[in-house]
Amino acid sequence: MKKILCFGDSNTYGFNPVDGSRYSNDIRWSGILKSKLRGKYKVVEAGCNNRTCFIDNPNGAEKTGYKALPKYLTPDFDILILAIGINDVQKFFSVTNTDIKTGIENLINISKNINPDIKIILVSPSVLSPSILNGYFSCQFDENSIKLSYEFSDIYKKVSEENNCIFLDLNKIVKTSEVDGLHYNKSEHRKIAEEIEKLIL
Repeated sequence: MKKILCFGDSNTYGFNPVDGSRYSNDIRWSGILKSKLRGKYKVVEAGCNNRTCFIDNPNGAEKTGYKALPKYLTPDFDILILAIGINDVQKFFSVTNTDIKTGIENLINISKNINPDIKIILVSPSVLSPSILNGYFSCQFDENSIKLSYEFSDIYKKVSEENNCIFLDLNKIVKTSEVDGLHYNKSEHRKIAEEIEKLIL
């Protein structure tokens, strides 16, 4: 049976913006995808709260995307879903557009070094809502973070074209919750799962 790895941050993990809990298997998008593809693909979930893509996360290797990915991505995987990057625009890190492009390209290169034939679905995160400035995550994100979040779509699209990846722009199908401006409500997770299922099938 073919294998799919869902590698990402808290929105892959299934962070509930209302109470900070983890959405159950039947609510988070990677869990829904696992159920939808059962019998056709083996889906492995590898989401992690506050995981960065390319920044060396002060909380360790598990929360640093390029360091954690080889732990999960073995050569027997057929498809990799990369849904990561928004945490790199936290105000502490002061990244640029060039940093974002170089960072996601590095993650793709790591993936292809592990498995040159792997098919990659590159998922561009949704833009941050201004409500993030008034909520729990205001200590991590600022106005510049919001500005940079609008750049992901174009950057990821270009990177996908240059590296033969499948591109998915979440801005076209979902929006972040107004509760915290960063994570998704239940209904949005189902939309993500349904869209990714279409791409895979």
